[in-house]
Amino acid sequence: MPQRYNTILETIGQTPCVKIHKLAPKHLNVFVKVEAFNPMGSVKDRLALGIIEAAERAGELKPGQTVIEATSGNTGIGLAMVCAQKGYPLVVTMVETFSVERRKLMRFLGAKVVLTPAAEKGTGMVNKAKQLAQQHGWFLTRQFENEANPDIHSLSTAAEILQHFSDIPLHYWVTGTGTGGTLKGVSRVLREKSPGTQIVVSEPDVAAQIASGIPQARNTDGSPAASHPAFKPHAMQGWTPDFIPKLVEDVMLANNIDQNIPVSNAEAMSCSQQLAQQEGIFVGISGGATFAATLKLAEKAAAGSNILCMLPDTGERYLSTPLFANVPSDMNQEELSISLSTPDFQL
Repeated sequence: MPQRYNTILETIGQTPCVKIHKLAPKHLNVFVKVEAFNPMGSVKDRLALGIIEAAERAGELKPGQTVIEATSGNTGIGLAMVCAQKGYPLVVTMVETFSVERRKLMRFLGAKVVLTPAAEKGTGMVNKAKQLAQQHGWFLTRQFENEANPDIHSLSTAAEILQHFSDIPLHYWVTGTGTGGTLKGVSRVLREKSPGTQIVVSEPDVAAQIASGIPQARNTDGSPAASHPAFKPHAMQGWTPDFIPKLVEDVMLANNIDQNIPVSNAEAMSCSQQLAQQEGIFVGISGGATFAATLKLAEKAAAGSNILCMLPDTGERYLSTPLFANVPSDMNQEELSISLSTPDFQL
């Protein structure tokens, strides 16, 4: 039957689960969930739709009201799409060090982007969003503590994963931590519906906040009071801000993390390139990081294990980052040789 959608928002979700062949050990079954198939290219499209529609149902978001959020980029891009379709003005706050592509995409979609100083880290952009929301009466989406975030992942992402593995057991599910929405929403469903599945989380090795065991200092509203002492800057944009989001802390307190695997910047970028060049799967640094953690897990997993790795976004978000630093735009020597080897011919 013809497949037609009423709006672009109906295309969010139902992303594919793809088996890895060349990069995975032969005695295991490694799959990836490719969230780049969402309309704006990342898992955060789910969050954006879930939070906005939950606010509409609750009467918290009024027609024409401005929406504001602090974001590393993907949530802002998803929100820009949702707000454009629904008719809400959008303002995002973002640390100035995040990739230029992200701010251009949001502005192209009609959003206003307010950059915050790098020295203030993620906490600074969150505080700026709160200040602007209070000052102007804008709707603050609060992605790092809003329960509508994990709720949409329980309803969509987790349900899709259970469907992917309805005929075979899922032994391990691997994810990184950003807002904590994917982690909390999926892990609680797997604990109930697939209790044999281990929840595996990965963090940057220089910002292993969960592994540190140090609690996050919080304000009375649950927001971070200051940067977490275990944080250092890292390359995984969208992963592990300088604080532990409340949604991540909820998962920690529920003991819903079975393993925690640290990953370096170099490992993340290497795996992103390997996925592109050996599997034809184009993801960003965070996707490479999650896959690097998956390969580390695979070294110890029992033969026949089924592993699912989340790949959060597309590599196109990273063209101006170190991920593409060694990819030339001009012909290299080998390409010049190919060009010069072409014999003369006449049309």
